[in-house]
Amino acid sequence: MSFSRDSSRLFGLLARLRFPKFVQKFINESYVKCFKIDMSDFDPPAKYESLNALFTRGLRTPRPLDEGFISPSDGEILQSGRSFWGEGELFALSIKGHTYSVGELLRDGFEREELEGGLDGVNIYLAPKDYHRFHAPCDLQILSATYTRGSLHSVAAKFVGKISNLYAKNERVSLRCKSGVSVFWLVFVGAQNVGKMRFCFDEALQTNAKNSHNFTRKYVNLHFKKGQELGHFELGSTIVILAQSGFLSLRVGAGERVKFGEKIADFVG
Repeated sequence: MSFSRDSSRLFGLLARLRFPKFVQKFINESYVKCFKIDMSDFDPPAKYESLNALFTRGLRTPRPLDEGFISPSDGEILQSGRSFWGEGELFALSIKGHTYSVGELLRDGFEREELEGGLDGVNIYLAPKDYHRFHAPCDLQILSATYTRGSLHSVAAKFVGKISNLYAKNERVSLRCKSGVSVFWLVFVGAQNVGKMRFCFDEALQTNAKNSHNFTRKYVNLHFKKGQELGHFELGSTIVILAQSGFLSLRVGAGERVKFGEKIADFVG
């Protein structure tokens, strides 16, 4: 755990360095070529003053938003489907054949009765090539944020398939949200070489930042419109979406690529 955390912090520090323009241009263009990044929605690589600025690049023009519940980010769907109960505990799939404990994942960020009817969930993996900012998937109110210390295992598919309960082991931030009368969660899972994740509405919510304890923060009247930016990763990672049964009808499956703004679920009712 300490090695992955130290290496991630070092990577984050290096990514923030600003080299002379011709050197930075070479670094940025090499990174784009290596990871085959589609830059058509963004400024040219040479425009970014550091590798971190390239990682956290913003869209050049706003994307159109589909109707329904949209993807909060670009990425690949690793799994989607229903949770299930086993020995008094609720589990969900992280990838085919592998599960994680919902209670462990959310820690203090839920009420027991909110899980009783089961959950629908989708996991979105953001690779290093993806757009790293994340947005509100619908009009929502953020009720609380729960920060949980943990490891920084890679969350790429081949590692998720090898490490049991990985999402609940990694460092993460869970946002407990409300839309209408339904509660849902957006869980941002840290990973190796993710320098930090940051949230626009609360500077205290930083991962890989030497936080020494778990904590939960509650918010009053913190509302976001669909598509508004919530924050960003400083490299690839995973977003887990969990929603109370009866709120969403999922429209995506494992292996599909999605982009921020595209519909991934219909609202039920």
